Amino acid sequence: MSQYVAKVLAGGAHRRLRRHAGGRRPRRVAMLSVHTSPLHQPGTGDAGGMNVYIVELAKRLAEGPGVEVEIFTRATTAALPPTVELAPGVLVRHVDAGPYEGLNKEDLPAQLCAFTHGVMHAEASHRQGHYDLVHSHYWLSGHVGWLAAERWGVPLVHAMHTMAKVKNAALAEGDTPEPTARVIGETQIVGAADRLIANTAEESDELIRHYEADPRKVAVVHPGVNLERFRPDAHGGRAGARARLGLPQDAVIPLFAGRIQPLKAPDILLRAVAILLAEDPSLRERLVVPVVGGPSGSGLTRPERLHKLAARLGISDLVRFQPPVAQDRLADWYRAASVLVMPSYSESFGLVAIEAQACGTPVVAASVGGLPVAVKDGETGFLVAGHDPADYARALRRYIEHPQLVPAMGAAAARHAECFGWDAAATRTAEVYAGAMAERRRRLRSPHG
Repeated sequence: MSQYVAKVLAGGAHRRLRRHAGGRRPRRVAMLSVHTSPLHQPGTGDAGGMNVYIVELAKRLAEGPGVEVEIFTRATTAALPPTVELAPGVLVRHVDAGPYEGLNKEDLPAQLCAFTHGVMHAEASHRQGHYDLVHSHYWLSGHVGWLAAERWGVPLVHAMHTMAKVKNAALAEGDTPEPTARVIGETQIVGAADRLIANTAEESDELIRHYEADPRKVAVVHPGVNLERFRPDAHGGRAGARARLGLPQDAVIPLFAGRIQPLKAPDILLRAVAILLAEDPSLRERLVVPVVGGPSGSGLTRPERLHKLAARLGISDLVRFQPPVAQDRLADWYRAASVLVMPSYSESFGLVAIEAQACGTPVVAASVGGLPVAVKDGETGFLVAGHDPADYARALRRYIEHPQLVPAMGAAAARHAECFGWDAAATRTAEVYAGAMAERRRRLRSPHG
């Protein structure tokens, strides 16, 4: 640790958490998202479920518990102003840290010092105690949050979203392992955080098992879904969505939606479709396979890989590659689909699965990570153990041979998704904040704290 960092941390250790009315919840939170902006389009680059998570959580914290949120993210273009009001009570701050373009996520550790400087500079322009708490997302943000929270004398709440050890234990063929530096960084953050937010009980167990997290620090908060945007009966339901998207009304439509990279395994869907056609060539007249999303992560090195696979499998005429779309348009794709296919090798939760179900669409998903929570096996879809395309073909064949499963399971899926509203997630998160602040106050009052 540098002398500068040590000095900053030591200075922060003697500052006190400012109280506010009632002492229950923070008035203002500094939320950190170094590597991806809440303003970015989900489904491309490094933007995905975490972007949706941050946007929706921040909005609902401001609307419900009345917590003001300032989101710090790295500036990636000079076109945006230093601050943007995302919603009432939610401000996005763009921090200059490295060149606007040309940096991959793997390059960002070298820019954390510059990013931290920008965060500290923003806080220094306010009166002491401007922020009551720091909530960091992903390990890069966690390191900035660790320093900021210590300097300001406030609690650090951290959400991992994904974990290197978990990802490395379930790598897709040809995917790149997460570096040792990330493993070390995550371990440090787990030890430093006042609270760790896990999406599911399984993720909580993984934090404890792989990173020796203190179980008392880990809180399970299920992510939510925007139930106003994602619902089955909007704009004419499935028929209306298919008409708007130019899809046949009588087609069987297995949909992939998300970032195109080995981790998300869209190739398994294409291989499963090829198996279905080999078994029943007549399906070629009925199948349409949309792939909605853009290259991301290790998928950026071979962005044409999925197109070439479709050609080799002889299904290019069935696959419709679509660029990432805005959330309202994405809801149409969900509604239009017969089934969402999510064969990921690792998912901390699987927001896409909940969004699709909220639109009345059943899901075929890998039984990994949080997906067994997001999908009720046999009721709202089918979970598949492993990543054998033949197993996914068998699951899809059930919808083809028993078409009544689509509306029946779709209705159950919509009911299931209603349990995952963002209001509940925001309320629970505010409770986690309050617990972290109360514990910090107790430690400061204790003669042995």
